[in-house]
Amino acid sequence: MFEVVVRTAAPVADGVKLLELVTADGRPLPPFVAGDHIVVELGARLRRSYSLIGPPCADAMAYRVAVALNPAGRGGSIAAHALQPGQSVRISPPASGFPLVRTAAPTILIAGGIGITPMVAMVHQLMAWAAPWRLHYAFRSPAAAAFVDELVGLGSRDPGAASLYPDDAAGRPTLDVAKIVSDAPADAHLYCCGPEPMLDAFLDACRAHDERRVHIERFAAPDDTPISTDRSGPHEDQHLTVQLARSGRMISVAPQESILEALLDAGESVDFSCMEGICGSCRTRVVEGIPEHRDAVLTDSERAAGDAIMICCSRAKGDRLVLDI
Repeated sequence: MFEVVVRTAAPVADGVKLLELVTADGRPLPPFVAGDHIVVELGARLRRSYSLIGPPCADAMAYRVAVALNPAGRGGSIAAHALQPGQSVRISPPASGFPLVRTAAPTILIAGGIGITPMVAMVHQLMAWAAPWRLHYAFRSPAAAAFVDELVGLGSRDPGAASLYPDDAAGRPTLDVAKIVSDAPADAHLYCCGPEPMLDAFLDACRAHDERRVHIERFAAPDDTPISTDRSGPHEDQHLTVQLARSGRMISVAPQESILEALLDAGESVDFSCMEGICGSCRTRVVEGIPEHRDAVLTDSERAAGDAIMICCSRAKGDRLVLDI
């Protein structure tokens, strides 16, 4: 984590604030690529991941992120919206959780609400590659849609590249995810970021597609139940011992406590952000033991391999895990 300064904090849509972050001495920030995110430290044990917006570059003079306000959430968006120009915050270097694959095949981007943020950098990158793309962007109303002018402008050389789907007068979505997927060329790469109903529809529509061509990124929608609060699994009533492979240290994880919470309480420095199993920041290699997965990040094949765990929400099927920490 390193310190940056908020240069701009301004609304870009109803309930959405754009933050521009720069170094205090004017030096370039670490490079980023399409699909990268940064983790922003917003308070004690309060970190959130935000997708980087804009043209990927090797010498970024500013990072742009956008945050949708969720008054019913766990405080991250409220803290982000309270940031003011001139204020210092700590952030992580860019990391890839939603990488864009370079391919000659078409790229289909599907976004809902604030899920548009990673797509902005992707469109910039696809344009730079002169690669074929189509964007489908759903939102509640035109006033709630961020970055429309930028995206439509990028697609101006190819009318129809960016399609917009405001909800109808009754508040029902007008975007048909299943049709978009079924109409996509067989070799297309498909990306989706949005609320859970959209992601569920997308994954259901993609069942017949090659898993390697299907890409999703999740965020906590206002009506989501955080995965990490579901402590009703069959192993929640027993203690878990976690051994740190690098130091040999033994950490006891109490019932109803996450591995991440136990490690932080023990003074260990580990990466984390969402604390609910949707961002992948706390992904940790499993050396011994069998994870009980409760995240929304790992694929079925990664779960079956059993060599990685999201320590913010998952536990173990036994009473012991050895982690590569």
